[in-house]
Amino acid sequence: MTHRILVVDDEPDITALVAYHLARAGYRVSTAAAGPEALRAAREEHPDIVILDVMLPGTSGYDVLAELRRQEQTRDIGVILLTARREEPDRIRGLTLGADDYLTKPFSPDELVLRVQGLIRRLEAPAVASGSTLNAGPITIDRAAHRVSLDGRDIELTSTEYKLLLTLVERRGRVQSRPQLLETVWEAQPDIQTRTVDMHVQRLRTKLGEAGELVETVRGAGYRFRGAERGGKRP
Repeated sequence: MTHRILVVDDEPDITALVAYHLARAGYRVSTAAAGPEALRAAREEHPDIVILDVMLPGTSGYDVLAELRRQEQTRDIGVILLTARREEPDRIRGLTLGADDYLTKPFSPDELVLRVQGLIRRLEAPAVASGSTLNAGPITIDRAAHRVSLDGRDIELTSTEYKLLLTLVERRGRVQSRPQLLETVWEAQPDIQTRTVDMHVQRLRTKLGEAGELVETVRGAGYRFRGAERGGKRP
């Protein structure tokens, strides 16, 4: 099946460049230049991924992202943000609203295609066999349902946050470097934007609350999920 990508940007040159490279990679591409048009296209076309510029006229990309996540028919669409803003608070805001990934302008079209490919693989990751519940302290991961609960209460994670948590828990007690996580979670080259990992870890910790302390920073090395006991016991 050919995957559909919706490109949302008010700069025609960027829209044409992105659309060209995605079409060359075999994707069906549609475009929109403003927020209301993008939301209408997302509802009607059901794209697999929306590539969304933050700086749109009128309705900002952040507003579009929030609306996509609010509506049931669009909340599971993958979203990659494009932004000229390099400040950390701007990236955190996008991740908080539910973006799966982001790229700062200027960017490499080839890297964007790789990010799209990686996100599609994450979104389409097959369910594993039944009986696949994984417990780590107060955290329970149902790998068959792609669901995470904290002390019995479901928590909402993006597909990227879910895979990041799953990777860390499955490799509990072992340090995972940023390049390792980029390759495993983002399926991306390990030399690109390692701050992507840091931003997602920060958001994951926030969503986990006190249990976020189980995701440890190992200075100069990467991240490690503390060796919580299996079977739901707290560390």
